[in-house]
Amino acid sequence: MLFKHGEIEMRILSKRQLKELVLYSPQHVARLEKAGTFPKRIQLGPNRVGWVEDEVLAGQYKSLAT
Repeated sequence: MLFKHGEIEMRILSKRQLKELVLYSPQHVARLEKAGTFPKRIQLGPNRVGWVEDEVLAGQYKSLAT
């Protein structure tokens, strides 16, 4: 999903897209979010969540650098 607001453009990842990108189980993602080591999910609707792609990728590059 692509979100645009003026000059700002963000790609929002679904649960399926996130799993393909990071290869973590949903339970592990929840643990990492709670620990503050993974970007927080965004509530898109009553039964739908997503993650900002740039934040997820930045977290991956950060963990690779350490």
